[in-house]
Amino acid sequence: MKAAYLEKPMEIVIRDNADVPVPGPEEALVKVEYCGVCGSDVHFYKDGHIGDVTAPPSFILGHEVAGTVMKVGNLVSGLRPGERVALEPGYPCGTCELCRSGKYNLCRSVRFFADPPTQGALQEYVVHPAGMCYPLPKSVSTEEGALVEPLAVGLHAAGQGNVTLGDRVLILGGGCIGLVTLLAAKARGASEIVVADLFEKRLEAAKRLGANGIINAGKEDVAARVKEIFGERGADVVFETAGSAATIGEAPFFVKRGGTVVLVGMAAESTINFNFSQIMVKEVTIRSVFRYRNLYPVAIAAIASGSIDVKPIVTHYFSFDDSDAAFRTVVKEAKDVIKAVIRF
Repeated sequence: MKAAYLEKPMEIVIRDNADVPVPGPEEALVKVEYCGVCGSDVHFYKDGHIGDVTAPPSFILGHEVAGTVMKVGNLVSGLRPGERVALEPGYPCGTCELCRSGKYNLCRSVRFFADPPTQGALQEYVVHPAGMCYPLPKSVSTEEGALVEPLAVGLHAAGQGNVTLGDRVLILGGGCIGLVTLLAAKARGASEIVVADLFEKRLEAAKRLGANGIINAGKEDVAARVKEIFGERGADVVFETAGSAATIGEAPFFVKRGGTVVLVGMAAESTINFNFSQIMVKEVTIRSVFRYRNLYPVAIAAIASGSIDVKPIVTHYFSFDDSDAAFRTVVKEAKDVIKAVIRF
C-alpha cells in the first residue's frame, strides 16, 4: 500500500512500499477515505516539531480520519466489514487511574495517530482498536466522519469553558478549531459569540457559521474592539484557539472578573509569557484542552441530527498523492485555507 512520509520539514514523499497491516484479535482494518490536515500536523510539517516533541525520520502524519472497515479481528463484535467509521485517533491503556475515571485523554500511555512514535493515518489502510471505530449513520458521510475529530475538540473546549445559555464568548482565532468551538458554543446556548482573526476569509466563515461579531486583528485594534463590544466587563469566556503566543498573552485582558479563559490552541513554543497579575486580580479560572474524551458519539449524533453542520468549514480538497501540496498550501496560503482535507 501507499503511505505518505514526512522526510524533513516541508517535504512529504509518497511511497508504495508498506505492507497492508493485519488486524489483531480486537482490531479492525480500515480503508482510509478522508484525512483532515490539522494544525498539529502542520507544525510537524513546517517546523519538524511541536514544542519539545520532534518528528522522527520517515514519519507519517494525519489523525482526522474516516473510512470503511475491511476486516475485523476474531474477538470483535458489533463492527462488521463494510461499515463506514470515524476513527477516534487515541487509544489509552484502559487500566490506569485516569482511564478508570473517564479522563482517558490524559492517560500517560495513550497512543495517538501522528503523535511520535505512533505513526499517523496518511496511508491507504490502518489497523485500529475496534472500540475506537465509531459507525457512521447513513446521513453522515465519511468526509463528515473525518471532521468529527476537530468537532470533538470544539465540544470539549466549550465544555471546559462551561458555556451556558446567555454567555458572551470571545474566540481568539478563526481557523478550523476556532470555528468548531464557535459551533459548539452556539449549540450550548451562548447569546453572543465574537471571533477575532487576522484573515478575512476566516472571519467571513465565522459570520456564516453564526458569529454575532468579528474583529479583523490585521486591521483593527483588538483591545479597543473588545472593549467596544463587551464593555468594561469583558467576555464571560475567552477561548484561545490560534495557538499563538500573542493571542495567549492577550486572553487575560479580555475576560471578565470571575470569568474563564480556555487555552485550546497548541503553540509551537513550550514557554510563553503570561500576565498572571490580570488573572489574580480578576480571580479568573484558566482551563486547558488536551484533545477530548467521550465525545465521538456526541459529535456524530450532532452532525447526524443537523444540530451542527461541519461541512462549510472545508475550503480545500487534495488527493492522497498530492499530500505534500496539501500541507504546503496550508503553510504558504494560510490566509485562504480554513480546512484542508485529503481525499483517498
